[in-house]
Amino acid sequence: MPRMTILTETDLRKIVRLDLDAIACVESAFEALATKAVAMPPILRLDIPEYRGEVDVKTAYIPGVEGFAIKISPGFFDNPKLGLPSVNGMMMLLNSRTGLVEALLLDNGYLTDVRTAAAGAVAAKHLARADATIAAIFGAGVQARLQLEALALVRPIREARIWARDPQKARQTAEELQARLGIDVKVESDAASAVRGADIIITTTPASEPVLRAEWLEPGQHITAMGSDAEHKNEIDPAIIAKAEPYIADRLSQTRCLGELHHAIAAGLIAPDAHFAELGDIISGKATGRSSPQAITLADLTGTGVQDTAIASLACERAKRAQIGTDFES
Repeated sequence: MPRMTILTETDLRKIVRLDLDAIACVESAFEALATKAVAMPPILRLDIPEYRGEVDVKTAYIPGVEGFAIKISPGFFDNPKLGLPSVNGMMMLLNSRTGLVEALLLDNGYLTDVRTAAAGAVAAKHLARADATIAAIFGAGVQARLQLEALALVRPIREARIWARDPQKARQTAEELQARLGIDVKVESDAASAVRGADIIITTTPASEPVLRAEWLEPGQHITAMGSDAEHKNEIDPAIIAKAEPYIADRLSQTRCLGELHHAIAAGLIAPDAHFAELGDIISGKATGRSSPQAITLADLTGTGVQDTAIASLACERAKRAQIGTDFES
């Protein structure tokens, strides 16, 4: 009889953590996207503007991987006013050969948080200078915390600055990160000051107007922009896209319509059909990353279905080994 395993967020937090294994898992997924016949359809998105809500559905089949994930990811950005988290969601893992549901992962967005932070670490690993020690984080939510935590696994970060529109939330985040990571984490009330002297800048906001300006940037900096995953979102001054060397997309077809590249095209700074390498191309060696220590690099991360299939597969493999979860027969 077909069997399905149900894994709760509590189960998943026991077996999947933001660590080097999770980063390697996501890195391999991006490499597969560049080197294998991956099937990854466009993102399905439902917008509910009156409640600042959106729901994304992502999936991907990776040849050679036994299962593929389908993820439902709601983001309702007024939820904190109600004492609720902004994001939640769930994943299903289906068998690639039979299509049968093998696992239902009721993660409330936890696996998405892990794979998104892991993608930021992969981008920094391949694009930021190896001697990068100072990070500037825009935002003070879950991804702000996790992006810095992931970054510290791949670069020798010794200092971080937090800038956010909510100073109280920024202070709380800085205190938590300093205690967790054992590095100096301070709050900057001015975004330009946060950028000054930083080696790596990570934007994690749902902003609809740029929070990072081109004139603030300095030679040698790397930027990871991960907040722009819908047409109306825009964290990065479009002029930065034009001056980046290189600009790298997680998936070019997505960043052309959803990411920061979308706004540079709309501003007439980039041709609609301009070609850029993807992160998987850099990982696999099909394209070159940072050209010099003085170059300004930019990774535009909109979130891909291959990341979801990779992290869901990792979770289910570990659940089997640990004998965690509730099994059902149909």
